[in-house]
Amino acid sequence: MIATKKISQLQYISQVNPFKTHQEAIENALLGGCKWIQLRVKDLPEEEILNIAKDAKAMCMVHEAVLIINDHVKIAKAVDAEGVHLGLEDMGVSEARKLLGADKIIGATANTIEQISQHAHHAPDYIGLGPFRFTVTKKKLSPVLGLESYQKTIQDLKNLDINIPIIAVGGIKSTDVEDLIKAGVYGVAISSDINQAEKPKLKIEEIEKSIQKCSK
Repeated sequence: MIATKKISQLQYISQVNPFKTHQEAIENALLGGCKWIQLRVKDLPEEEILNIAKDAKAMCMVHEAVLIINDHVKIAKAVDAEGVHLGLEDMGVSEARKLLGADKIIGATANTIEQISQHAHHAPDYIGLGPFRFTVTKKKLSPVLGLESYQKTIQDLKNLDINIPIIAVGGIKSTDVEDLIKAGVYGVAISSDINQAEKPKLKIEEIEKSIQKCSK
């Protein structure tokens, strides 16, 4: 049984390129050892996303991995995913909680300390803060943060006594991980660097070692 409230410090976000389907990309990450998969599908009919989500759920069950659905709360409920990740223009955290229940994971996107503070009132389980650098995976890209912005935001959160796991997201590579963890983020979300790796297992092990090395 997966402990649904354990937030992974390494989160894989599905991205098709260089594969043909999200299923292939997710299988690649799972075989490499990822235990947290966020299915992020844009610009497809809901019925197609539901079918992909069913496949993703089945694969994650085999590998005892957590499945998080990006944006689509009803699909997350339909496939009994472990949770959902909500973008800035998606359903609110409180409404998603009512639909999914208290035991499910709900993450929320933020780009500023003000957005994190607003989310904090509704108690998300984690915040995806980004983008760290420019990324082609998002069409509506918020202002790029960079390392210094993460450091400042983490300090601001401490000053405000807001204690929510912060996941750095957006164009992150394995070589960025140590600096980001040292800056105070809880974990990282990565797509392309895992997809493009010749040996995904070694890439994932490299990322996890960097996280463990720098985590307090």
